[in-house]
Amino acid sequence: MKLPAFRMGWPQRLAALLLLFFLAQCTWVISRQQLSSDDYRFARCGREMWERPSPLAGYFTSCGNLNGDGTFGYRVAGLPLTAQRLVLLTADKFRSPENRLYTSGSLNGSTWEARHELVSVKYLLHLPFVFFAIWLGAGLWWVARRLFGNEGGFLALGLYCFSPEIIRYSVTPNNDVLAMWGLYGLVYTAIGVAHAMQGPRYKWRPRIVLLTLALGLTAAAHLLAAIIGFLAAAILMLYLAERRRSYVMQIIIFSALGALLVLLAFYAFRLSSFSYVFTGGSARSWFSLDPARAFFSDPQNAVLTIALGVALLLYVGIRRCRYFGNTAPLLMTLVLFPLVTTQTVARPWLWALPFLFTFLSGVFADILETRYRKLFLALTGLLLITQAALCIAGLNALALHI
Repeated sequence: MKLPAFRMGWPQRLAALLLLFFLAQCTWVISRQQLSSDDYRFARCGREMWERPSPLAGYFTSCGNLNGDGTFGYRVAGLPLTAQRLVLLTADKFRSPENRLYTSGSLNGSTWEARHELVSVKYLLHLPFVFFAIWLGAGLWWVARRLFGNEGGFLALGLYCFSPEIIRYSVTPNNDVLAMWGLYGLVYTAIGVAHAMQGPRYKWRPRIVLLTLALGLTAAAHLLAAIIGFLAAAILMLYLAERRRSYVMQIIIFSALGALLVLLAFYAFRLSSFSYVFTGGSARSWFSLDPARAFFSDPQNAVLTIALGVALLLYVGIRRCRYFGNTAPLLMTLVLFPLVTTQTVARPWLWALPFLFTFLSGVFADILETRYRKLFLALTGLLLITQAALCIAGLNALALHI
């Protein structure tokens, strides 16, 4: 199957410019951060996963079995440090014996004996999470643009790139930004699989493989996000597949089995450590309005609060706004915002933000096609400018309070 040709037109260039500005904001915040105890924990445990996955008998890392805490974030944090260590050791072999850093040619088994030689540790730890956030922003723009046109795509991306909460969690090692990335991709990949099922079967396979990877990577970030995504994918596929519904459960089952294999790989295929995925309690959750109340009462999120109020009024009052493209992200937002974990520290409200931006972009794009286009075009521009101003003004405080 030939890949579609990629053309760098003005929409792609403008989207890239917004993402570059997002990168600049994140880099500026990182430059003013200090390494924290969480940074050291992610670095140490992540390097142990890559370099020596069993330092203590009965444990996956010296941090324990990471009950309820996904391994994805640790591996993302540890990979650049491990790669730099390997580069140092490789370069050392080409030095003369009297100038070598490690005369024995190894680090004697310790993952930390080269720590004084590593450089730019802060950026190596934090920037990989920024790149995942940029990846999600590009995916959000692509989905919203395909569904709602250029106006919808750029509204979603603009709100995303100037969201203080997105920036806050993109510049620190954590599993929440990876769960957000995985869950959004999982839901819209499932929708893509359901649409592909209406066509020839050779188009199914690559999308099913992508669905399996999305489910496995989401589970590696946070098990609760994977469970929610799995249920949402099954429901959405059953709704959209129509005459091909008999194949949906087969696809879901095979994707779940493949995802378990992906998750097992994150535990280096160690069954004893892998068993803690099911006993760590990370999927234990309940419902509370406190996360939504705290988010929408924050002055930095006032623009989103106003935009959501307007969008809900339009969604309820105007029939053309109530269709699948708008309803699916709204339902995901309503499910995720009141969700709280009871066994581990996680932020399902953060996972809801890409779906919220998709819903807002869809409703506003619909209204821009009516006779009120000029009014709502001005309102949309004002919302984006205000959101950008609030975000940029709060970057310094954001760097100090992370």
